[in-house]
Amino acid sequence: MNKQTIILYNPKAVFFDMPLALIAIGTVVSEEYNVVIIDARIEENIEKIVEDHINGTLLVGVTSLTGAPLKDAIAFSKLIKEHNPKIPVVWGGWHTSLFPKQVLKDVPEVDIAVQGQGEVTFKEIVEAISSKRELSSIKGIVFREQGGLIQTAPRAMEDMNNLPRLNYDLIDVERYFEAKGMRQFDFITSIGCFFRCTFCADPFVFNRRYSGLEPERVFEDLKFYHDKYKFQDLNFQDETFFTYPKRILKMATLLKTFGNKFSWAATMRADQGSRMSYEDFKLCKEGGLRRLLIGVESGSQEMMDWLKKDIKVEQVLLCADRCKELGIHVIFPFIIGFPKESDTSVVESQKMIRKLALMSPKFDTPIFYFKPYPGTQITDEVVQAGEYKLPTTIQEWSEFDYVGSRGPWVNNEKYHLFEKYKFYLKLNKQNQFYAKPLAKLAKWRIQNMNFNYPIEKRVIELFKKQKRLS
Repeated sequence: MNKQTIILYNPKAVFFDMPLALIAIGTVVSEEYNVVIIDARIEENIEKIVEDHINGTLLVGVTSLTGAPLKDAIAFSKLIKEHNPKIPVVWGGWHTSLFPKQVLKDVPEVDIAVQGQGEVTFKEIVEAISSKRELSSIKGIVFREQGGLIQTAPRAMEDMNNLPRLNYDLIDVERYFEAKGMRQFDFITSIGCFFRCTFCADPFVFNRRYSGLEPERVFEDLKFYHDKYKFQDLNFQDETFFTYPKRILKMATLLKTFGNKFSWAATMRADQGSRMSYEDFKLCKEGGLRRLLIGVESGSQEMMDWLKKDIKVEQVLLCADRCKELGIHVIFPFIIGFPKESDTSVVESQKMIRKLALMSPKFDTPIFYFKPYPGTQITDEVVQAGEYKLPTTIQEWSEFDYVGSRGPWVNNEKYHLFEKYKFYLKLNKQNQFYAKPLAKLAKWRIQNMNFNYPIEKRVIELFKKQKRLS
């Protein structure tokens, strides 16, 4: 007997991380169904793939991310309904978790919206549709019924240790290695976050809860995947990887005994790192740690406190010192243009960026501009105060640009200053022989915070060298 098909769709985007959410929900039904993951980032003839599988399809799942990917998600959902209007379309992901009812109101092609963690919910949806049972007993969804919308009770977070090992054979792993330009594998060991940062949607989506795989389980899974896919680098996609440092140190010890067959990168909060000793950092390095991402956001302690980061500037510098000594790469992201951010706070961020950028050639300090993200405390406050108006439809959200634009709290003077700062931070990293004189000039500008008369910037941009520097 031929298996029915479940199509899972990842919309177009500008990055090539493996679609872990789709792999996760696909894994829990892959024994009973033929799961086909279509990733618009690497596939070209999507309609042909749909045509090849649509006749035997039970349902279609689509992941959603706020911004431009929504436009493609809507178009794909319409494509499915054009082929067969009876096939249920299920949406999940970040945007749907934030706006489940709006998704159904604005996109008539969507039949069911899933909120939060999706593995168990999706499996129950599949079982209900296959057996033609009611959806009302399934927690964590919104669905259509008799012309209205029914929202069920929220679903509690599932312990990740109860879920099966992800089936990466649902994707062509080699194509992602090729797209990334390196044999880098993506893996997640935990979901959720205990913390309360006011600019982040995690507290809303996961209600400040957390679940992580036991270190022994992580190690056994990674050994299995490495034997199978021979990756050289691993990118842990956890929101807060070092939530329990002892768990990570056990993991690092196991990886060290495995023979350092691959390097790895992960996220770390500065307060978590400050509670680890130098020897702990060293053990992680010996266990393969290549790079950390430590969110700073602001160089001002007053602004950090307002953001409820619950970290101290001194903790950031302590982590930086240890990583410098051990030769660990670190990305320290900053955000400029928060509501009510004072000029003093901006200056403190400038100084902190300079300090970290010049501390080690292995440190990067990317700068972003704040734009209100739905589901965050700051966004709720500025909307209620009438300072900002959020999109009101999913079509408007699909036009929302987080990467290439700025919020209303960044004036032209501040914007042009930081665009120059960002340019010279990148130029300072150039180590090709022909770029070294310009890199020295960039370093001088950063040291002196002097970005006046940026002639070299204009010349480079004139000859379209930005891509080389990015």
